[in-house]
Amino acid sequence: MKKLVHLLLAKSILETIFVGTLAVVVYVKLFPPTFHGWGEAVVEEKRIAGWVVNSARPGEAVEVQLFIDGRFIKTEAAFDPRPDIVTAGWSTVPWHGFDFWPSKLPPGKHEARVYAVHRSYDDRKYSLQLIGDPIRFETDIQDNWKRR
Repeated sequence: MKKLVHLLLAKSILETIFVGTLAVVVYVKLFPPTFHGWGEAVVEEKRIAGWVVNSARPGEAVEVQLFIDGRFIKTEAAFDPRPDIVTAGWSTVPWHGFDFWPSKLPPGKHEARVYAVHRSYDDRKYSLQLIGDPIRFETDIQDNWKRR
């Protein structure tokens, strides 16, 4: 009887380890990698700029999308030089910067969001991950920008 209890306990422990390992593998495969980055409004130049790194592939450029006030504006690859990213230890290459130059915006308060694009292995699906915080700024009638 004692031997049966020990076998059942061992079986339970092995099953728990197996299920835990399976859960971790499934999570890593199904969910997008973690992107790190930051964006800001460069009001003097009327642009949205920042950087993004895919921690799973820190040497590769990341595709980013800009939305302003919930409307899609543009997609581009983040490959502008940002040596500060290497200095900070996020990547071994500096090609992770992005710059968006949106066309004239109507006067008022605006919110920009920059998303990193993660494509599935078969390229049939993709998901977006917000980079940094939403970027809030204002424009006046002459399309001058200021931070909010």
